[in-house]
Amino acid sequence: MKRAAIAFGLGVSLMSSAALAEVKTITDVIGREVKVDLPAKRVLLGFYFEDYMAIGGEKAFDKVVGISREAWEGWIPANWDMHIKHRPSLKDIPDVGEVEVQNFSVEKVLSLKPDVVILADWQYKALGLDADRIEEAGIPVVVVDYNAQTVERHVASTLVLGEIVGEEARAKEIADFYKGSLDDVAARVAKANAAKPRVYTEFGNKGPGEYSFTYGKNMWGAMATAAGGDNIAAPFVEWFGPINPEQVLTSKPEAIFLSGNERRKIPSSILMGQGIEEGEASDRLKGFLARDGWSELPAVKNNKVYAVYQGASRTLSDFALVQFMAKQLYPEQFSDVDPNANYIDYYKKYLPVTPKGTFMIGLNP
Repeated sequence: MKRAAIAFGLGVSLMSSAALAEVKTITDVIGREVKVDLPAKRVLLGFYFEDYMAIGGEKAFDKVVGISREAWEGWIPANWDMHIKHRPSLKDIPDVGEVEVQNFSVEKVLSLKPDVVILADWQYKALGLDADRIEEAGIPVVVVDYNAQTVERHVASTLVLGEIVGEEARAKEIADFYKGSLDDVAARVAKANAAKPRVYTEFGNKGPGEYSFTYGKNMWGAMATAAGGDNIAAPFVEWFGPINPEQVLTSKPEAIFLSGNERRKIPSSILMGQGIEEGEASDRLKGFLARDGWSELPAVKNNKVYAVYQGASRTLSDFALVQFMAKQLYPEQFSDVDPNANYIDYYKKYLPVTPKGTFMIGLNP
């Protein structure tokens, strides 16, 4: 009778687990219908690590069996270290390589036996036939996209991740918050009823001696547009890439936003992010003013040159950076908005760590 009771108990337990798991059809952000056993128990995560954690809670990483580690540890190392100090087990998650440096291993992915592979849109496109190989092995691939920097894709990606981790209500809360924040920026800009200031954005990773890439439709280009700016690169760069320095001078930007991260590979690059002191960030920013011809730009003459944290783009926390950009372009309309405080508060509410460093700064901080 004891054995029968145990068997009955196990049967009920298994039936309960089965009831909790369900094969559902998800429509990802590029319109693909993907069947996934939800909530997923074994997740392979290609990008958007903090967004996944914000939506699913810290416990969502209990289900992560593989990551593209370079896209976190390599690109924003101090942010990675901040999370490692809080949750050391992150460094034990197997690394499957990184798409951009062409060492992403499909074989490693298959060996980890994930229930689902979550890829950024750019990762999925770059993998091409390799992404097909993963799906042909019976592993669903779901595509999300925060790089586009549109409200629509941010919201859609958030809701998709919410389905995968079984946190639909939390996902909707964050999606509504993000949309509300960007809608508020748009409403304030509209009330200004003014001509859009000309804006130039650039990833300042190469230092003042060499122009790095600027942005057209996505990332900082899209954020500048959302902030009410007239992106001078838009006619010349579709997504991201270099622009002729002469074109920058000819366009006479009225505000310049240079992005940077915590990497110290190039001594004169823009330095921003977790653990970066304001004084050092400001000194790096000032170095760019010595570029040929920049002293004649309206942005430089009027002290409208700023540094922003590259790691805060293409994330749900980027709403605060859009607020910061908009505040510099329309100071009167945003006098009651504190973008830096809003950035920190987002972490306090949705993530288990609180960043400390420099994430947005001007020539006159």
